[in-house]
Amino acid sequence: MKVFITGLILLFGAIGIIGWLKNRPKTMAPVETVQEIALGTSQAPIPIQTAPVQMEEPEVDRIPQLFALDSSELPIVETISFTSRVPWLKDRPAWIADYASHFQTSRHFIARSLNKKADYFTQKVHPGDRFNVFKAGKDIKFNLVVDLSKARMWFYYLDGKEKVLLKTYKVGLGKKDSHRPSGSLTPIGKYALGEKIAIYKPGVTGFFQDEKVEMIRVFGTRWLPFEKEVEGCTEPAKGFGIHGVPWVSGADGQLIEDKSKLGTFDSDGCIRMAADDIEEIFAIVITKPTTVEIVKEYHP
Repeated sequence: MKVFITGLILLFGAIGIIGWLKNRPKTMAPVETVQEIALGTSQAPIPIQTAPVQMEEPEVDRIPQLFALDSSELPIVETISFTSRVPWLKDRPAWIADYASHFQTSRHFIARSLNKKADYFTQKVHPGDRFNVFKAGKDIKFNLVVDLSKARMWFYYLDGKEKVLLKTYKVGLGKKDSHRPSGSLTPIGKYALGEKIAIYKPGVTGFFQDEKVEMIRVFGTRWLPFEKEVEGCTEPAKGFGIHGVPWVSGADGQLIEDKSKLGTFDSDGCIRMAADDIEEIFAIVITKPTTVEIVKEYHP
């Protein structure tokens, strides 16, 4: 009898223990385990919002490739060798001016290529001398874009549908004027450059604002005028242009260019450039259709 009672007690005790184990609260997984599960899900992580990084625009200068006499030359030019006997002239020998006319390339451009430096006037040439000209049959145009907010200019060539940046320049612009759409005396819009170009040297005089002046003191060494309005222009083209910074008398009395005018808003509306820069552009664009676009802010 005692054995039977003891057996019942043990049986009911075992049943109670099993029931308690089934109904007990489940233990939470460790924090580390929960994190591992969350990271292992297929949901994409939430991106962290950061302020945009202001990148400096790189300086570009492909101008030397226009004059290179090797494989680095740009595809809009070709290298030729000088000979006085050419198929397009039958009655006399050819000179640099004849090559310039035939290839629609300025003598200044040929001179720089021939001299292998920024010498735009020396045009001494001998049979076999090599220099670059613009490729015949190419639909070459040039486009200048001026940013009024940064006082910078971008110089492009267009070959059909291809547009290539050649160089960026620091420029001077018109005085600030809040009453004008552009905010300065320099207008906004797209203009075509004209053919009434000019080269100024010390001693050359002319009239500016009804006064006789030494032109280099006002326009520097080169003048490229706006000829006509093309699109979205806030002022007529007449009177505006691209030219050098003014030249002033130095401590020794000699004329020197005033580069302090670059990057400033000090002109009567024209675009000013350093002498080296305006002479460079002048030599390249004067034989090809060229436009200048002036905008408040440019994002190339």
